[in-house]
Amino acid sequence: MRGARRPRGAPEPLCGVASPADRSVGGAARRAARSPGRGAMRLSPRTLCAAARAAWRESFPLEGRDVARWFPGHMAKGLKKMQGSLRLVDCIIEVHDARIPLSGRNPLFQETLGLKPHLLVLNKMDLADLKEQQKILQHLEREGLKHVVFTNCVKDENVKQVIPTVMELVGSSYRYHRGEHAEHCVMVTGVPNVGKSSLINSLRRQHLRKGKATRVGGEPGITRAVMSRIQVCERPLMFLLDTPGVLAPRIPSVETGLKLALCGTVLDHLVGEETLADYLLYTLNRHQLLGYVQHYGLGEACDDIASVLKRVAVKLRKTQKVKVLTGTGNVNVIQPDYPAAARDFLRAFRSGLLGPVMLDCDLLQGRSMEEEEP
Repeated sequence: MRGARRPRGAPEPLCGVASPADRSVGGAARRAARSPGRGAMRLSPRTLCAAARAAWRESFPLEGRDVARWFPGHMAKGLKKMQGSLRLVDCIIEVHDARIPLSGRNPLFQETLGLKPHLLVLNKMDLADLKEQQKILQHLEREGLKHVVFTNCVKDENVKQVIPTVMELVGSSYRYHRGEHAEHCVMVTGVPNVGKSSLINSLRRQHLRKGKATRVGGEPGITRAVMSRIQVCERPLMFLLDTPGVLAPRIPSVETGLKLALCGTVLDHLVGEETLADYLLYTLNRHQLLGYVQHYGLGEACDDIASVLKRVAVKLRKTQKVKVLTGTGNVNVIQPDYPAAARDFLRAFRSGLLGPVMLDCDLLQGRSMEEEEP
């Protein structure tokens, strides 16, 4: 006897049955592994993973996505204010996210502020997979960036390298003609939410044994104006200028925009939480970074975002009751809360719970991203 049919128009209720897309990922291999027939052979985990990989997406659909809407305005006002403060500055510290060391930086920093000595600080190193750190440094050196420090400002890792490197750069710069001034002034720049204020606070903890001087947060836009000087060191006497995050006037590709958004440079809802979660899932699977499987206890990897978010929602008990009007009357259906599950998925990635991740793997492997048409 057939089971009761779901009313037409009613959303799919919660159940233990995987979606067709989920079943397709390594489905043949799993069925073979479970088959009790004569001569059946249990496949190794490596074989199962290879079978699953064969069904994973090789590309992410980028068409129809308007990056300009995610990054409204070119933030020229902030850049002009920085230019106005340049005469007081001995050196530029540009802070960027270590998970995207080769993409998403604002080229205007080097072009507009490039007359000053320049140090690139790749922050959040604890969240980045740095197995290819030497390749990263080689790529950056080819772009003219010879002075790079990786930091974790939460635990003050490598932060002590910053001031000695700045002093070396300033001392060897022929543009340094401020001998009559005992103190040094350094401007801290970068795209939003990469840890500029965190670096300043970390330097103060290291060299002054003092607490926070600037407000920090997990959302872009906390620093909104070029601030007055903040002391970070006594010997040598050094002050830093914290500046608002400034994005490039034009993001070169949709994929670069997605990487920047994953790292929190814009508010998630401007891109779409489920879109970001889907791109994250695609990236993790493609590079076999399967920490999400263990973190959420999924049992196996999956490349269907709806199925993954459904299981995440069930595990976290994030559900919602929806009233659906059908031909037979109103039906109350318990549905997974997909947006809440997507938010948790993104939060887990950004806090490192899914393991260290390198979002620029393709660039490190020599495969450049296709730029969007202007």
